[in-house]
Amino acid sequence: EHSAGRGNGAAPSPLRKAAMRAGVCVILAMGALATMPWAAADCNPPMRPPANQRKFASQAVDSIIASYQPKFKDAQLGQIFANALPNTLDTTVFEHTTSGELAPDTFIITGDITAMWLRDSANQVAPYMRFVSQDSGLFSLISGLVRRQARQVLVDPYANAHQLEGSPPSPHTDDSTSTPAFAGTRVGAMGPTIFERKFEIDTLANFLHLSASFFAAAGKDQPTFGAPVNAAGQTWADAAELVIDTLRTQQASSEEEGGNPPYLFQRTTSQPTDSLQFGRGAPAARTGMIKTGFRPSDDAHTLPFNIPGNAYVVVALREAAAVLSALGRADSAASALALADEVNAGILAFGVVNHPGANGTVLAYEVDGYGNSYFMDDANLPSLLGIPVYGWTNTTDPLYMRTRALLLSKANPYYFSGSVGQGTGGPHDGLDRIWPMSMVARASTALSDQEVLSVLEQLKGSTACTGLMHESINKNSAGSYTRPWFAWANSFFGGLILDLAETRPHLIFA
Repeated sequence: EHSAGRGNGAAPSPLRKAAMRAGVCVILAMGALATMPWAAADCNPPMRPPANQRKFASQAVDSIIASYQPKFKDAQLGQIFANALPNTLDTTVFEHTTSGELAPDTFIITGDITAMWLRDSANQVAPYMRFVSQDSGLFSLISGLVRRQARQVLVDPYANAHQLEGSPPSPHTDDSTSTPAFAGTRVGAMGPTIFERKFEIDTLANFLHLSASFFAAAGKDQPTFGAPVNAAGQTWADAAELVIDTLRTQQASSEEEGGNPPYLFQRTTSQPTDSLQFGRGAPAARTGMIKTGFRPSDDAHTLPFNIPGNAYVVVALREAAAVLSALGRADSAASALALADEVNAGILAFGVVNHPGANGTVLAYEVDGYGNSYFMDDANLPSLLGIPVYGWTNTTDPLYMRTRALLLSKANPYYFSGSVGQGTGGPHDGLDRIWPMSMVARASTALSDQEVLSVLEQLKGSTACTGLMHESINKNSAGSYTRPWFAWANSFFGGLILDLAETRPHLIFA
């Protein structure tokens, strides 16, 4: 999901040990195990760190694992669940403080990159939200994450990833990214705590959605949203209002922005998707939607209005309005609702298109407001396939069903099918690479039990017997994978199993 993860280094020692137990030769390529003649008894072994080495412990999460794991029809699937669900807690809680002026404060890394993406961290803790009312530790952890994200938004709403105070300089300090200054000049915008400054609208949507989800789960009578989140005395509501202002700013067309736009970004790189043409990306007309520089994959857009990202913004703004209203910020709540309506109208006016492969209209992935559209999907969420996951529509909506059918076909240039399985990838890792997250999104939106079971079998095979989810796999070789330590994918899989345990327990439990 992250540019810094391309060609990452060797797999961590637990994977090597698991491979040695299976008696195979390990070849490290793309940070992956390149051969996989695994012995069945050693496939998908326990992969949690020893208890005294875990970064954070949750009695509620450990209890649900202990309760569910013996019930699985498929013991390997149960073990993957037991490894994946707590992976964020076990390995990525880089810092969690419960005392001090700005406490609680939580910093969660992505896994093999020691930086915090707002999008990733929000999704990494998503499956734990159901436990906060019964686990005071989780309550504090996620409260601290909401507060940390609010502080990061206040530092720079255009930044997608941050690093801990006092960290060495980011490897992206030489990115050319700037903001307007006096008399038409510009100043560099990479601050000391910013790891990367790719503007992605889903970053801001994830902050709002995480906050609203915690507000609903934890109740409003607690200090997360009222106490200052930085030394300037600003609160969560100030960050939410900055998000609304930033999104409104990014409704402007390229022509309206003129020659000194609010956001510019260029990077010297061999990866063309890591930079924006002329620092701005493709031209945009005004549509009511929000322009984005980059996709949820951290890859540059092809056309500036990302439809699943804008759909997520609609949901997140409406959720945030309820929180703002409860906090006494009625004007801001009304502004959020009005903006959500404008964005939603833009989606319906510009994002619903005809396609020769569909019997009726479908949702485009990106549009520019000039009448051009791009039909594809990217595995990273928000995606077209995963739109119902966030609640913009439901799985039986005819528009979504037509779109979904087309996405799971050759009409989607990043849908791949091979001996390992079928799924969506994206430009980030290139052709023939399926992202297991797209498989989870497919299972989460499937109407039939048969489809869910088929996808679960493919997800089990995608681990290459390591017991964990990965970023991407080759469509014909699960052993060729990227990112052996990718916590978001593990959380997404763990959340799927929790949902199935509630809605379709007969599929997974004996």
